[in-house]
Amino acid sequence: MGHDEIKYYPFACAITDENGEIVCTNKLFEDNIKNNQLNISDILSRHNDNADIIVINDILYNITVCPIDDNKKKIFFIKNEDNGRGVLLGIALVDNYAEVQESFEESRHPHLVAVIDRKISEFFNALGGIVRKYESDRYLFMLSIDKLAILKENKFEIMDILSKIDMGNIPVTLSIGIGFNGSSLSQSMEYARGALDLALGRGGNQVVIKHSEEQYSFFGGDGSEVTQNSRVKARVKASGLVELILSSSDIMLMGHKNPDLDSLGSSAGVFAIANFYGKPCRIVLNNVTSSISSLYSRLIEDSRYKSMFIDGETAMKSVKRRTLLIVLDTCRQAMCECSELVDKVKKVVVFDHHRMSRDHIENYALTYHDPGASSTSELVTEMMMYINKGLKLTKTEAEGLLAGITVDTKNFAFKTGVKTFEAAAYLKRSGADTISVRRLFQSSIEDYMAKADVVKNAKIFNDNMALSILKIKVENPVVLIAQAADEMLGIEGIEVSYVMYADGDDVLISARSLGKVNVQKLMEKLGGGGHQTGAAAHLNNTDIKSAVKLLEEKINEYLKEI
Repeated sequence: MGHDEIKYYPFACAITDENGEIVCTNKLFEDNIKNNQLNISDILSRHNDNADIIVINDILYNITVCPIDDNKKKIFFIKNEDNGRGVLLGIALVDNYAEVQESFEESRHPHLVAVIDRKISEFFNALGGIVRKYESDRYLFMLSIDKLAILKENKFEIMDILSKIDMGNIPVTLSIGIGFNGSSLSQSMEYARGALDLALGRGGNQVVIKHSEEQYSFFGGDGSEVTQNSRVKARVKASGLVELILSSSDIMLMGHKNPDLDSLGSSAGVFAIANFYGKPCRIVLNNVTSSISSLYSRLIEDSRYKSMFIDGETAMKSVKRRTLLIVLDTCRQAMCECSELVDKVKKVVVFDHHRMSRDHIENYALTYHDPGASSTSELVTEMMMYINKGLKLTKTEAEGLLAGITVDTKNFAFKTGVKTFEAAAYLKRSGADTISVRRLFQSSIEDYMAKADVVKNAKIFNDNMALSILKIKVENPVVLIAQAADEMLGIEGIEVSYVMYADGDDVLISARSLGKVNVQKLMEKLGGGGHQTGAAAHLNNTDIKSAVKLLEEKINEYLKEI
């Protein structure tokens, strides 16, 4: 069997047979390694004992050994000073492995595994790369840096190859994290791990490439988020949350700027948990917007909540050594009610359901991030099911959580899974009344007329997209343009809607989709974010006319990519 691919490797490589004899080398090996007295058997045995460093001609080399077919092995000699340069390191994860296996009979599972293994190996081997399976659903691969252009050109074809495996009712999906340009192979691998975490945080079924501390590239991610049905994760997160609560002196809860019912509802749920364990807890809230005023008014009728709401300035002054900060309904520090609080508090917990962005909070003690969930209120409710059975919600707390789920699912129409209905059933048993929840969504006649004006003046373009502008002055334009964008999806033939509002020298954009267009990726091009069916952006120092032109440019750019 030929091994011509090794000539393309950016480092010295030799292939040995089952007896440890060299049978094939590349030019870099011939020029730098061959004429030295090497005991290959010794190198192989020492490598098995994790002694993977050798000095040749006063140059330090890191040794990597990879088994291949017919009992042969590849030995890589990588100069220490070149470590990480010219090399792509990646991790591929079959992110719905368990769900795919559950979709057909157990006797066929080994065949599925064999098919996935073979297709992944064939794909990366054809590029002259190395691939090793190191867990049931994870693969480590190494490629020459020049293969990145090929991967981009074929749009990481391996993802489509796996999705076409016809063995069950669920297509196989793959998430890939790639790292390069690190100062060493170790740092490039850290980049790859971070990239994979970000790919999963954005919903899975996509590729993320990290090529410096701050720079990322994204590919794919236009399909539905990968939903994990396992209850183990929620149970583990619930246990971790309780441990952190018990070890803290006090707790602060903080949602995002321009809070909505999901942000406040999930805060009320975590407040109930903290109160159950007897820990002082406060909610950071700078402004009571029209979208949360009804729930806020109901909460402060409870004596426990009357002095629990504090602004960001007060929160900063109140931080103690063992204060625990829990951030809800956002994973971006810049979007928090008081972003400075994240840096000041030593222990931070993050609960969120939005697709993760490149500027997400990283230094956390615990995170429960699931872009497949309907809402943060769903995540909080799910954890409650595994916390002490003595925990009881008040009627208002249960209704706040149910309202959070309802608003983010658009009355259980979007991103609604089995766990969403289970959470709703739990809240119903806890005393939530659906009519009472409905009243939390009532708006003033002025807001209703403003939304009607936005829908009335919508312009249709690209056959299935609608764009409108909010021109009437309202109390909370951020919430209203989001609601108007939702309403516009009710127009026949409209798959995507955009609503803009001029706020001084800035322009706010809210985007909604029925799923075919990933508005999160689109809004990211404008510096915003969100999730697949709902996202937003904030354009600084611009006007409506320029914003419309820029949006059209980014839409055309996005459509060319998919």
